[in-house]
Amino acid sequence: MSDGSDPRHAAPLDGPHARAEELARLVAYHAERYFVFDDPEIPDAEYDALVRELWELEALLGEAGRSHPGIGAEPSPGFGQVRHAVPMMSLDNVFSPEELLAWAARAERQVVGSTGSLVGELKIDGIAISLRYEDSVLTQAATRGNGTAGEDVTANILEVKAIPQRLASQLGEVVEVRGELYMPLSEFERLNREAATRGERGFANPRNAAGGSLRQKDPTITGARELSFWAHQLVAIRGDAGVESHWEAMEKMRRAGLPVNPDIALLDGQKAAAEFCSYWEQHRHDLPYEIDGAVIKVNDLAARGELGATSHAPRWAIAYKFAPEERTTKLKEIMVSIGKSGKATPFAVLEPVFVGGSTVSLATLHNEDQVRAKDVRPGDVVIVRKAGDVIPEVLRPVLSERPPGSAPWEFPCQCPICGGPLSRVTGEADTFCTNIDCPGQRHQRIVHFASRAAMDIDGMGEARVSQLIEANLVSDVADLYAISQADLEKLEGMGRLSATKLIGAISASKSRGLARLLFGLAIPHVGQAASELIAAEMRSLDALYGANTERLVEIEGIGTKIAESVVSFLSLDHNRAVLDKLVAAGVVTEEAQQDEQPQLLGGMTIVVTGTLSQMSREMAEAAIKQRGGRSPSSVSAKTTAVVVGDSPGESKLNKAKDLHIPILDEDGFMVLLGTGRLP
Repeated sequence: MSDGSDPRHAAPLDGPHARAEELARLVAYHAERYFVFDDPEIPDAEYDALVRELWELEALLGEAGRSHPGIGAEPSPGFGQVRHAVPMMSLDNVFSPEELLAWAARAERQVVGSTGSLVGELKIDGIAISLRYEDSVLTQAATRGNGTAGEDVTANILEVKAIPQRLASQLGEVVEVRGELYMPLSEFERLNREAATRGERGFANPRNAAGGSLRQKDPTITGARELSFWAHQLVAIRGDAGVESHWEAMEKMRRAGLPVNPDIALLDGQKAAAEFCSYWEQHRHDLPYEIDGAVIKVNDLAARGELGATSHAPRWAIAYKFAPEERTTKLKEIMVSIGKSGKATPFAVLEPVFVGGSTVSLATLHNEDQVRAKDVRPGDVVIVRKAGDVIPEVLRPVLSERPPGSAPWEFPCQCPICGGPLSRVTGEADTFCTNIDCPGQRHQRIVHFASRAAMDIDGMGEARVSQLIEANLVSDVADLYAISQADLEKLEGMGRLSATKLIGAISASKSRGLARLLFGLAIPHVGQAASELIAAEMRSLDALYGANTERLVEIEGIGTKIAESVVSFLSLDHNRAVLDKLVAAGVVTEEAQQDEQPQLLGGMTIVVTGTLSQMSREMAEAAIKQRGGRSPSSVSAKTTAVVVGDSPGESKLNKAKDLHIPILDEDGFMVLLGTGRLP
């Protein structure tokens, strides 16, 4: 808090009034960390829980118990203050479809007639900003602050290229345009990469990065960082905006040149609102920026006037908060895993915590530099993030909860599996076990070799590989092809039917071809795409044996690092012996010649998004490449067309629309493949 007191260490309080006072202090403290200093100590979900508990207590106690308005925080003293002509209120939150429908039903009951349609918007995880336009010229910009007064950030906002300084058409004599300033994920990742190379701590999340970039004494620093803005409310201060609905206002702002989010939706009733929220909770990671919920608003402005507001939030809008992707838990231990190439990766052993839709007990720490930069230690309370299917990650410690006597964690010098030396590559962040016979590496190499993207041996997972190694049936990937049905039937839990099926899968994997074999060998720096490029050019393992670094670098897309790694790998006697065993076992070491396709798509760049009914996305991309085209994963101004199947990536689709790139359905794609012409 601004007077230096810390409510987290106050003496415990008893009774509902005392608890309300304690909660008010905690909310104020964490609001200041979040809104003013852009350095939160706890995840949003835990802050929301404190606010929710406080409001519930205040409702129980009545007006006498009200102790905190719950809107933002006091403006930073480092900036001048702007008093808002109309208060910038917060929004009440709901956390389930049932609560959303209950809000909509209450609103419907309170309006004479009907509330009419609703508008759905994305809840951008950014900084609330008010822009004042006088006769279409931007004259002032302010943060929300405490809702009544905010920070004057006009000089900094003038440096943000996404915000027009003059409108294309008049919105009113004097208006305020309210919206969210945010940082795209690509820019957030860039800033944090640069911070890591300097040995500095990066931003906790894109919202804090946006806030830190905005609150710069030197506005040119703000301008040097990529910040964007979505307008979501028009407030007439002097003169009439000339609109009767929120949807009209949004369209009018769009025509005036203000950035209005393309994913807003006009919704016909409560069910459509619930479906809007559900859709975006599932597709939140399709966007190039972060959202933490959806906002549902009554569209009719007259109905809004009837609904009014509480002391802190309008009754005509509600924020639907998505399931949290960040939680706090205790870091019990830091351990190191050994990968297929010997890479030693630190990971956190956590007290189990439910986050991002599943219970997490392990989380990655990436490498030695990341552990040092984050300064996480065994015994810390840490913030864990799990976004969708992304591997759980420890973000940072809650320093105020650090136990006394805590010491920084040191990266081990010896491999935890074999006891051999761990060595860090000069100029790189990764550390490796240098013992090629390390059991940990051997296990992971075999698991990788059998994986779906490599040799695709169905049924050969981690547990089965461990069982085979413990039974002394395999010591390298070639040994898989020497296993007999009788060997498998002796293993615990493996019956005759299962053994027959696994032997069949092993046999079928022999014909996968050179590209998948190269990928399965786990050659350092050689991923799936590089393996395909090399195999397509060299055609056989024998030809690859005769290639030097200079020859491989001639292959488009293959750099010196990859070429040197392939040549080095094939020069080692141990690796050659394994490859000889694979050849003797009948594993195909050539790449099948593809039927020559007419190069109908030469010079074209086709992006595929969503699920097609007639082929997989990988097959579609291969078909494009076979016809001379390119099929990258992202849309740009150079994209010729975007093929859209079911459940496409919204960010790709929206970018295609913004850039006026042709959008093809599956039938149109088939026409393109057959004729080389856009339908």
